[in-house]
Amino acid sequence: MPLASSPPSSPTVCRLFDRHDGQRRLTIRPIRLFGDPVLRSACDPITPGDQRAVGLIDDLLEGVALPGRAGLAANQIGVGQRAFSYNVDGEIGYIINPVIAELSGEPELVDEGCLSVPGFFFQRLRYPEARVTGIDLNGNPVELSGTGLMAQALQHETDHLDGHLFIEGLEPDVKREAMKAIRASTWWRTGASSVS
Repeated sequence: MPLASSPPSSPTVCRLFDRHDGQRRLTIRPIRLFGDPVLRSACDPITPGDQRAVGLIDDLLEGVALPGRAGLAANQIGVGQRAFSYNVDGEIGYIINPVIAELSGEPELVDEGCLSVPGFFFQRLRYPEARVTGIDLNGNPVELSGTGLMAQALQHETDHLDGHLFIEGLEPDVKREAMKAIRASTWWRTGASSVS
């Protein structure tokens, strides 16, 4: 999820490090775009202690650290596993197997964008307070909660892992206009499924 004030110059590229051979070298991992089937599929839970998840979490943390990013779900980088990273108010972290534990307050219209729908922000309803539970890489319980942008990011990224994009929650009239604008975008018209 990009920040509402994020610069349009870098919404689609994740910088990652390939640690397969023990060397750190920069690689580019594309962000999957709306229309890619991986974004519409619910992600599989990660087994606690699974060491293969370490590389995924590293990738998510590296990717969300880029300027203008509030969250990054695993399926946005093509991995169908249940984890996301966040970068809100200078705090960067991750959660594995998150589930929404609580939503509270009266839903409010907020401007929301998505790295998988680059260049667009639309107003949609989100709860002003949210709490998710999950685990860390060692299988220890994790609870994340917040208000404002953090609450929005927790809902947005968990939706991704359930196979839902933020545009699904738009009011019908707004959704029609959004889809019209998306279909007119260069990345949609060229049939891109990812941008690097």
